[in-house]
Amino acid sequence: MIPLVKSFMPDQSRLMPELQKILYSGYIAQGAQVEKFEQAFEEFVGSGHSLTVNSGTAALHIALILAGVEENDEVISTALTAEPTNIAIKMLRAKIRYADVDYNTGCVDPDSIEICINEKTKAIVVVDYAGIPVNVKQIQLLSEKYDIPVIHDAAHSLGSKFNGENVGTHFPYTAFSFQAIKQMTTVDGGILQIKNTEEYQRGKLLRWFGIDKSIDRLENNIDSLGFKYHMNNVNATIGLVQLETIESITKKSVDNGRYYDDALMGNPDVDLIKYYENSEPAFWLYTMKVENRTDFIEAMAAKGISASQLHKRNDLHSFLNDFKDDLPSLDIFYEKMVHIPCGWWVSEEDRSVITDAIQCGW
Repeated sequence: MIPLVKSFMPDQSRLMPELQKILYSGYIAQGAQVEKFEQAFEEFVGSGHSLTVNSGTAALHIALILAGVEENDEVISTALTAEPTNIAIKMLRAKIRYADVDYNTGCVDPDSIEICINEKTKAIVVVDYAGIPVNVKQIQLLSEKYDIPVIHDAAHSLGSKFNGENVGTHFPYTAFSFQAIKQMTTVDGGILQIKNTEEYQRGKLLRWFGIDKSIDRLENNIDSLGFKYHMNNVNATIGLVQLETIESITKKSVDNGRYYDDALMGNPDVDLIKYYENSEPAFWLYTMKVENRTDFIEAMAAKGISASQLHKRNDLHSFLNDFKDDLPSLDIFYEKMVHIPCGWWVSEEDRSVITDAIQCGW
């Protein structure tokens, strides 16, 4: 079976010696190796400050706090995402107001975001679902027009670009996930990319109990709530070695995605995603829309290919549905959306097998 997702690890001859150094160094908690990883990731993104954390969810939680979200505030978000995107909002006892998606992409629709904005709106969360970049330009204009900060959930989109710039450069806060099956994994972990230097310094307090690690612990005075969200040297070491090959790994996904775009174009049974101008998807998954999705998934499985819609739309969870918003475009998109394997493990032979299976029908 060609899997839909798969964890990547560098060659053991490169990774294991580095891990052994750290594991037997006598210091495996947050230390110099974490700082080294943060510096390397900042260079990769090309903008802002990298704050390592123990999960993408922690990155989102800190971003929401930095954005000023408090209990009973409203945060505009999307229901088409993995649950942690919106769980992070509920961690602050804020309310989620869902904007509808753009049927062409599955990404949140800027026009719907604007309709949702009201006096209680404190932040906007946008998601590059499956690695498809959001409409960055229009969302930036909305943020400026209403003076509302945007938190970019880029858990699926490491390697995507807009206007030639890497994801992580376009909004005040960008949350990355390095969970097991993402483009790059540190086994578990994440990074919050923060543009503002002062907010980055506050973020460092938030991730470690409110304690300033730059001064002696006995000299510290905790004056605000913090959390145990830090990354350790072991995860950071894996991340550093992963960064050595991340461009070649993400390139494989992009090459496979573009292959599918070309091979499936013109198939009347497949509705392809229409990407926004000047955007370059990361293709963590390859997303398309089909009729009779259950039949499609069963037909692919019969030929050894994993296919799935993967995520449950978040407004179907009672805990994550504060306003019972009408989302007509999502209703249609969600009934038809399906993902096929697209990552680094999909060989040229595999992708040919997959497209042939689709062309045969279901």
